[in-house]
Amino acid sequence: MTGRIVGVIRPARQAWEAELDEDRRTWWLAAAGLAGGGLVAGLGGRPALWLVLGAALAVSVTGALMRRREARRAAVVAPTATPPGLPAGTAQVFEQLPDPLLLLDAGARVLFANKAMRAVVGLDAQKKPVSAVLRTPEVLQAIEKTAGTGAQTSVEFMVRVPVERHYQAYVTRVDEPRMTVLLLHDLTAMKRAEQARADFVANASHELRTPLAAVSGFIDTLRGHAREDPEAREKFLEIMSVEAGRMRRLIDDLLSLTRIEQNEHVPPSGAVDLGAVVRDAAAALAPLAEADGVTLAIGDSAGLPAVTGQRDELIQLFQNLLHNAIKYGRKGGHVWVSLALAKPGAPARRGAGAMVSVAVKDDGEGIPREAIPRLTERFYRVDVKRSREKGGTGLGLAIVKHIVNRHQGRLQVESQPGQGSCFTVSLPAAEGASVTRAAE
Repeated sequence: MTGRIVGVIRPARQAWEAELDEDRRTWWLAAAGLAGGGLVAGLGGRPALWLVLGAALAVSVTGALMRRREARRAAVVAPTATPPGLPAGTAQVFEQLPDPLLLLDAGARVLFANKAMRAVVGLDAQKKPVSAVLRTPEVLQAIEKTAGTGAQTSVEFMVRVPVERHYQAYVTRVDEPRMTVLLLHDLTAMKRAEQARADFVANASHELRTPLAAVSGFIDTLRGHAREDPEAREKFLEIMSVEAGRMRRLIDDLLSLTRIEQNEHVPPSGAVDLGAVVRDAAAALAPLAEADGVTLAIGDSAGLPAVTGQRDELIQLFQNLLHNAIKYGRKGGHVWVSLALAKPGAPARRGAGAMVSVAVKDDGEGIPREAIPRLTERFYRVDVKRSREKGGTGLGLAIVKHIVNRHQGRLQVESQPGQGSCFTVSLPAAEGASVTRAAE
């Protein structure tokens, strides 16, 4: 065992020392050249020449070292060549597989990771021990068992970050050449579908019980003593219509939430003009705002980059936030929407660079501090009676949360009783994209 560990460590250490020696030689040559130039310039009475020469040499050496290190990094990050012992072109075939694939040598170090696997374990997995790139104990135990005995193993596991994903891992060993093969099959969609069915049955049976009981009671009343009472009949039919509308909205929101949850693990790839999305969402809710005397004020979005997102889901997100601001804001009040680049240093999701934030602020009663952490829970309502009177289903902010998660963004809520509420959504800017209006 000791000999195997030394056999793995010694080549890596030798390569590392060789790289250090190469860098040291570069710096010593630069220092010698700089000293020689300084001596000549000093003897000639031209110290300014020495300063210029030193600056130019420093820039040149620094650039050379940076290019060398970038080349080393590229050699690690880039897809590997065909592992030794496999037919030529095998790596290209493995690279195009939709399922994550990992090849390990006899020392359990990564020989090859295809594109799908690099999205799971990271770009710099090459030549690392498998325990450094996969930290799931059950998978590591399966790899150790298969590598030692040759028996094929299969294990199911879950990854919780950046979003929850479920995989089935298949491990087998190849003897010529000796290597261990790890193949992952994504079970996330199937698991989410199973959970969605269970949640739908539980939620629908709970939330639909009250309106169904009300409608059933009114039907019995209309068949009985209210049959010949036109005034009572109209009143009861109006209430039944309201309850039926509530059931319809509840089912629509449940189906929408289920669809979003099933795709939450698949990040969107399109570039969307967030200013246009907000304006379209506000235009759809303008009649509701006008009926309540609420003034919608949309800020300027000129100069902001496009964001990575799915347009229809983002419109749904901001319609929910604007609808809440209109419903729970002050009657005859204002709703302000501002767009800006996220503040420097603000926390972002893994891999996100610049972010665009949209803040939706109202001048309503505000939200108690203790209720804010629970706002995105299914069916949670700060004021149950008022929410139902306003036609709320208790699912709007849960939908917002899952759309934000799918878009690898963040949601921030600020509110104080009596001072209104502000919901801020920040989304990653599309890489290299400017404001795009083609999707309008």
